[in-house]
Amino acid sequence: MSWWPFGKDKKEFSPAEKTALSAVVAKSEYELIPLKGIQEKGAALPPGCTVTVTASPAKGMDATLELSEFFAKQGYDVVPHFSSRLVRDKTHLAELFARAKAAGIRRGFVVGGDGERTGTFQDGLDLLRAFHEVGHPFNEITVPAYPEGHSAIADDVLQRVLKEKQPLANGMRTQMAFDPEAVAAWVRRVRADGITLPLFLGVPGVVEMTKLMRISTQIGIADSARYLSKNPGMLGRLAIPGSFGPDAFLAAMAETIADPASNVTGLHVFSFNSIDTTSDWQRRMLEELK
Repeated sequence: MSWWPFGKDKKEFSPAEKTALSAVVAKSEYELIPLKGIQEKGAALPPGCTVTVTASPAKGMDATLELSEFFAKQGYDVVPHFSSRLVRDKTHLAELFARAKAAGIRRGFVVGGDGERTGTFQDGLDLLRAFHEVGHPFNEITVPAYPEGHSAIADDVLQRVLKEKQPLANGMRTQMAFDPEAVAAWVRRVRADGITLPLFLGVPGVVEMTKLMRISTQIGIADSARYLSKNPGMLGRLAIPGSFGPDAFLAAMAETIADPASNVTGLHVFSFNSIDTTSDWQRRMLEELK
């Protein structure tokens, strides 16, 4: 099979790369934002997929749990985000755990989060430790990772904290990134440093470029997103015109994804609630990989 995300250059996939790409694309989880209309948009989700629900500073943890409960009732495997800035204290955390357990939710994602700190937890690591102190109900806990850095945290601190989180977690999901060489180098670096957590690669879904650039600025990865303007071939040929699609990025990451040492197990898709176009992209990508 050949792919042509880089202008005239064609990339030939090895059988191992093709198999690995198919596996991670099939195991795509959809990140949803608790905004008006999202329940109706959820009708376009692939049957049986995993849904993660963000924690919004404007809406608080209640909105996250309410939407998580809704999709759990629909039969989806749901992963609510727990933000250290939005959880008030251990009593509040225990209440959130009780709601998740009652809804049959068995996985959680622990983040530092955005906005002003409203409670007693200092950061994501502090909240992660509290998960174990309070007694969480989850079979799996995952944490964030930042292949292209963080606007407010030094790279060496990110690496150190990720190593401290490793004994308390079962996996990691990366912030969305656009430069495949940078991400591949990061994967090699963390594996060489002894971080072995299974990895879900964070990629945007099929999102209008103007919207993607605006969101990237808001979350502090504008410099990373500008990589796309310099490398238009990375927009992906399966995306609708004027939108980003992750197929070209994944094609460039094929060797890394196929390497067992990378331990890439799936995709964390930042859908920005554009579920229908992203679901269609996933279906088309899987067809291309047959």
